[in-house]
Amino acid sequence: MRKVAIVADSTCCLPRELVEKHHIRIVPLEIIYEDKSYRDGVDITPTQIYQIMRKKENLPTTSTAAVGDFLEAYREAGKEAKSVLCITLTSLQSQTFQAAAAARDMAKEEIPGTTVEVFDSRAVAGSLGFIVLAAARAAEDGADLAKCLEAAKNVMEKVNFLAMLDTLYYLARLGRIAKAAAWAGAMLNMKPILGHSPAAGVTEPVARPRTKVKAIERMLEIMAEKVGNAKVHVMVQHADELDDAKKLLDMIKSRFDCVESYLTEFTPVMGVHTGPGLLAIGFYCD
Repeated sequence: MRKVAIVADSTCCLPRELVEKHHIRIVPLEIIYEDKSYRDGVDITPTQIYQIMRKKENLPTTSTAAVGDFLEAYREAGKEAKSVLCITLTSLQSQTFQAAAAARDMAKEEIPGTTVEVFDSRAVAGSLGFIVLAAARAAEDGADLAKCLEAAKNVMEKVNFLAMLDTLYYLARLGRIAKAAAWAGAMLNMKPILGHSPAAGVTEPVARPRTKVKAIERMLEIMAEKVGNAKVHVMVQHADELDDAKKLLDMIKSRFDCVESYLTEFTPVMGVHTGPGLLAIGFYCD
């Protein structure tokens, strides 16, 4: 039996091969469409959701995972390990941490032999993915719960996230990021860049270029400012924009010394708020 099993929510955007390789248990958040609930990445694909969203009619909404879903994940993980570390996206933008924590409290009675720790990553998407990955790798190396948590915190202090939106339409519709949504009335054709760091715990507007080319170049400039000449871990995500995402990853590989690099889809649970066409970069330096 392993010392620690890792649980994460589906917004971590980790490629399926990494999830399977490192034995990470994913709890899917929910997408609500036409009065039906779909589990993120299980019952409906990101491509299907983004195609629906491009029509701009009868748009889907989202919901966090149920407390029972996390509890079930803890039960299953407890069969494989003495302890469980659950890592969630930032509690400042979602109720997911609260649901995971409520399930932890229930687990004390239902599976008293298993210690469950819930960690608020203060991160999103690819940056969250790297935090989860660090904990999973530590668990594979035989680390105990404290050491796995330490590994997660260590990467949390380093990760960055940048995203270019193709349109402000979806953000303005829900007003989830108020400062950026306010731009919609002034310039609908901009390609805004949003940034997120765990230090703040919230996603905020960074720049508002007018074209995709300028937005991508600005993201790379910001990344260069933060990375310098250091080795970097990179995860490029996209919302139904595979070709441009591949080009972006190639540009990053040509400009930076990448320790590891991944290309993955941006979870539609977050994409419902930001819209299709998004390109994002999660990264950190050693």
